Amino acid sequence: MGEPIKPFGEDLRSYGRRHGRKLSTRQARLLSEDLPRLTIDLGAPPPASATALFPPHVRDIWLEIGFGGGEHLVWHAEHRPDVGLIGSEPFLDGVVKVVDAVQSRRLDNVRLVPDDVRPLLRWLPEACLGRAFILFPDPWPKARHRKRRLVSEQLLAMLARVMRPGSELRIATDIGDYARTVLLAMRAVPAFGWLAAAPSDWRRRGSGWPPTRYEQKALAAGRRPVYLRFERR
Repeated sequence: MGEPIKPFGEDLRSYGRRHGRKLSTRQARLLSEDLPRLTIDLGAPPPASATALFPPHVRDIWLEIGFGGGEHLVWHAEHRPDVGLIGSEPFLDGVVKVVDAVQSRRLDNVRLVPDDVRPLLRWLPEACLGRAFILFPDPWPKARHRKRRLVSEQLLAMLARVMRPGSELRIATDIGDYARTVLLAMRAVPAFGWLAAAPSDWRRRGSGWPPTRYEQKALAAGRRPVYLRFERR
């Protein structure tokens, strides 16, 4: 897509704090001892094929950007052992939950980037992803902060480079103005087509799309989520 490569420090930060409550001794051990075994080394040369990051039985690679508590990521890892799940999440409370689930459930098809996703998108080989997810990203609701929203023309161009033709990008939000931001950005990136023929296509979460805690919070607060699906052309 001709996306100019620039150092991570030039990326506009699209997330808030990195830490929540103080980690327990066990959680701290998971981060210090177990997370390094799951973390993708972005300082190493990128592989010719992203499947090289996983065991031989993995046939496809999916990416979740900002996996939050990790329930969506872990659900797919359990139900699709033939798929390698890469998760990017800068909030360490969510990272430690996924590491815990991977260890306790003995999952071998999860790899993590506990940071911003954009360095990963620059590092991955072209056309390597079969699916990508951006579920309930930080809404940055104040007008002066909207430039920090994760979904942008730049991010979509980076995703288009690493997603193969026919792959699917799923985006969910409970903020109507954010849905508008997504659709306007998509209009500027012709590599993606919106998979919607009727209102039910974006008002309902489809099969094979498990719920998240953020969705449940939105519904409890009376907000109606929007479920957007796009195909890489």
